[in-house]
Amino acid sequence: MVVSTASSPLIPTGGGGRRQPPHALSIPVRSSRRRSLSASASRDPDRSGVPVPSSRGPISLPRPLTSADLMEPSGDGLKVAYQGYPGAYSESAAKKAYPSCHTVPCEYFETAFQAVEGCLADRAVLPLENSLGGSIHRNYDLLLRHRLHIVGEVRLAVRHCLLANQGVKIENLQSAMSHPQALAQCEQTLTKLGIEHKEAVDDTAGAAKLIAEQKLQDTAAVASSLAAELYGLDILAENIQDDTDNVTRFMMLAREPIIPRTDKPFKTSIVFCLEEGPGQLFKALAVFALRKINLTKMESRPHKKRPLRVADDNCSAPLKHFDYLFYVDLEASMADPNAQNALGNLKEFATFLRVLGSYPTDVSEA
Repeated sequence: MVVSTASSPLIPTGGGGRRQPPHALSIPVRSSRRRSLSASASRDPDRSGVPVPSSRGPISLPRPLTSADLMEPSGDGLKVAYQGYPGAYSESAAKKAYPSCHTVPCEYFETAFQAVEGCLADRAVLPLENSLGGSIHRNYDLLLRHRLHIVGEVRLAVRHCLLANQGVKIENLQSAMSHPQALAQCEQTLTKLGIEHKEAVDDTAGAAKLIAEQKLQDTAAVASSLAAELYGLDILAENIQDDTDNVTRFMMLAREPIIPRTDKPFKTSIVFCLEEGPGQLFKALAVFALRKINLTKMESRPHKKRPLRVADDNCSAPLKHFDYLFYVDLEASMADPNAQNALGNLKEFATFLRVLGSYPTDVSEA
């Protein structure tokens, strides 16, 4: 993580006083005068602007930065990118991760990646998986395409609301509009309410914005209570998700990694690729099992740069297999020698290995 400091005013380092005229005399200084000058110099800043300690007592100096400082728990002043319109669940996750941040809405997931890479934003908070809908595969692919680092995670409980323009009743509704995953998570409830037609859009908050702008009277949005507040919509029903345990896990991305620690729970996310052959994946997982490192998630994705692998199995025609990348989350910190040894062992036979980030585990309530 890059820590930026305000530049200090330039201080002249040589010949700070005015030049003496040619006729000025050089007068020798007595030894007592020299002692007086030395004493004052010990109390005053030297020519580089750094105070010189005196014998009268310690001078108050700034304390050294620690890894806790670099984690920026409040995110004061940070610009945090997220995908969607204001009022999206991703914005709520960004605010939970960095309560004092300035949020930056982005049209697409990749736009948020690019905003951080281009220094238009300091962080990005993007969804990685949902307890009902599973993994957001697009962001797994973007993690590999871009060079950002995971510096944290945040879990957010998703509480869907049914939103409509003022004066609209549930019995007036004929359709519901939202993100496809949100519609799927509320399918049974919407059917019970008599709403059979569903219209998918790119974003939950975007659906609320569209309904408000077009003043639709027969369509409701499935979105957050924050979206209702922002776009002036009424909440016709709350907590309409079919399963109450609806939690989305978001990742926090930055241009630089944070300093890993061992004094609190950490996760490490990696991605690797293996040679084709029996037992290769078993061998890869064994490097963690033998060191008692727990794996909390494993995701396989086809290798887009090498989508097919040709294998000659002594058949009449060569067989073609998908070449896979494996994304794994470990309950370990990269500051732990045990985790370092495990990855060193994996690197001996993996064809590709990259650490996506080592970051604190989110232990807060969703």
